[in-house]
Amino acid sequence: MSHSGAAVVEVTKDKNGIDQVLLQNTRGASARVSLHGGQVLSWRSERGEDLLFISSKAIFKPPKAVRGGIPICFPQFGNGSLEQNGFARNRIWVIDNEPPSLNPFDSYGKAYIDLLLKPSEDDLKIWPHSFEFRLRVSLAAEGHLTLISRIRNINCKPFSFSIAFHTYFSISDISEVRIEGLETLDYLDNLCEKERFTEQGDALTFESEVDRAYLSSSGAIAVFDHERKRTFVVRKEGLPDVAVWNPWDKKSKSIVDLGDEEYKQMLCVDGAAIEKPITLKPGEEWTGRLELSVVPSS
Repeated sequence: MSHSGAAVVEVTKDKNGIDQVLLQNTRGASARVSLHGGQVLSWRSERGEDLLFISSKAIFKPPKAVRGGIPICFPQFGNGSLEQNGFARNRIWVIDNEPPSLNPFDSYGKAYIDLLLKPSEDDLKIWPHSFEFRLRVSLAAEGHLTLISRIRNINCKPFSFSIAFHTYFSISDISEVRIEGLETLDYLDNLCEKERFTEQGDALTFESEVDRAYLSSSGAIAVFDHERKRTFVVRKEGLPDVAVWNPWDKKSKSIVDLGDEEYKQMLCVDGAAIEKPITLKPGEEWTGRLELSVVPSS
């Protein structure tokens, strides 16, 4: 199955028999998406570098979400009335062969796949709202990875949700990394019972556990990795907030599907809507867009 000239879209099965989709652009960059959770499991540069972190102890067996890649947290981010980070990342999605059309720009020259999640009867018992969640994952000729989400309320009453694309970036060493683009923003600190603070520094660096939600961020976020001489750039629309997480050494030891020292090689920077849940009236649709790119840096 291929959606464009020389770009490749190929469907295979993993060892549990779950479909995975390989996207490859004309220059050899690639991404792999599992229908378990609609989760991007890998994103590689044209030189074959892994740009996303996957834990060496990741459990590739439903219903558990894989530790790494880009799990989708919906309809809840963090803790609440549902299981932590919602149920979308633990469900089997389907390939959407006839999605409602998107801007032609979102298809041209790109390798892409469209996925769809609808709630099961069991889902409706724990979260009684009918929805259609459409996800397009696309890989551009330049190697950018884009996730376009469209969530429609097909219920007869409004519902609200929070959402995050929990992106695990692969980094050389957490102590060598800095984030720019968060300066002067307010954030909720999950290590201080969601107390609100204002970011004072020009750049965020890491010396201990960090678990924050930065609010109302409009510009691009840059993650500088000095040792690898590369910078990740996160651009987003419809996702006002940015969650930043690294568990550091003590918490890592309590996470069964994460190696004790692996916190050094990962950093989560999520495009998200956390502080103000998104409310959809019957028939209404929300669109969110996350674009990840990587550029050389000194």
